[in-house]
Amino acid sequence: MAAGTREVYVVDDDEAIRDSLDTLLSSEGYDVKTFASARAFLEGCDRRAIGCLLLDVNMPGMDGLSLQERVVKDWPGLAVVIVTGHADVQTAVRAMKAGAVDFIEKPFDRAVLSEIVRQAVERSKTAAAERAQSDESLARLALLSTREREVLEGLVAGLPNKTIAYDLEISPRTVEIYRARLMDKMQAKSLPELIRMAVAAGVKPRDAQHVRKNT
Repeated sequence: MAAGTREVYVVDDDEAIRDSLDTLLSSEGYDVKTFASARAFLEGCDRRAIGCLLLDVNMPGMDGLSLQERVVKDWPGLAVVIVTGHADVQTAVRAMKAGAVDFIEKPFDRAVLSEIVRQAVERSKTAAAERAQSDESLARLALLSTREREVLEGLVAGLPNKTIAYDLEISPRTVEIYRARLMDKMQAKSLPELIRMAVAAGVKPRDAQHVRKNT
């Protein structure tokens, strides 16, 4: 099973830092898992993990920035927070541009650390929910017929029923029937919800003159 959403993963070669973070964050109700190296993390962390990853920049072997590249690609459920010394702030900023959500300097301020971790965990949870919704929408889109998909593209473009009907050479009443089918298949409770689901799943709006005409 995927990891829970109260999990924090710590990758740092300094045992004292790992122990300190483990003690502090565990006392705040987080399930903390620590790793002494990037390699240990790669071998021991479930790729379905959801939560916050506290990642030290300077480590022997694979450094934090190299590990971050792997995490962004293969651990989409983790929100990366870079751990850095005072002299490494520029490096941390580069890491944030590469996808990290924040950074924290050593030595840690407990209140600052707590808030950064809380925000990272919440961000991870939100992103996981959005991915799950997108996956569900994609699965539902696959159930649509070609004509239903065309009508949906017209709706995403904001076209009125009459325009969609004209471009597809069908009646406005038939467009209404297709709309009802779309609402049912996509399990949308309203037209705005249907549009949000379609856009999240990658459906592109289609201009009236570009709507395909299949008879």
